Amino acid sequence: MSMLQEYRQIEDTIRDLTARLNSLSNDDKLKKELEFEKKLQDLMKQYGKESADVVALLDPQNKAATSKAAKTPAVAKRARKVKQYKNPNTGETIETKGGNHKTLKAWKEQYGAEKVESWATILG
Repeated sequence: MSMLQEYRQIEDTIRDLTARLNSLSNDDKLKKELEFEKKLQDLMKQYGKESADVVALLDPQNKAATSKAAKTPAVAKRARKVKQYKNPNTGETIETKGGNHKTLKAWKEQYGAEKVESWATILG
């Protein structure tokens, strides 16, 4: 398509959209919807509420969200593997899936995280 053709096509589109916009702006139904939206926004602002709060109030079971959730399958989290740490200094052994273990934290603080991780064996 030449630049002139594209230019004329865009002009026509703008002319059509301008005519459609003018006809909509004179529509009483649109005027009522715009007035309702403004009043609703003002009311939400007055009470410090968001759109989600209003939706939750009007639709407590949130049918729209549950239907969307039912359509899209949830992505399952990857299960953490159990690690076994054996302290060569004391012979003590612990098993954990995460780093939030009290004894493991103490070892990491005492011996250093890198050294303690070298004691780990993955069980599964």
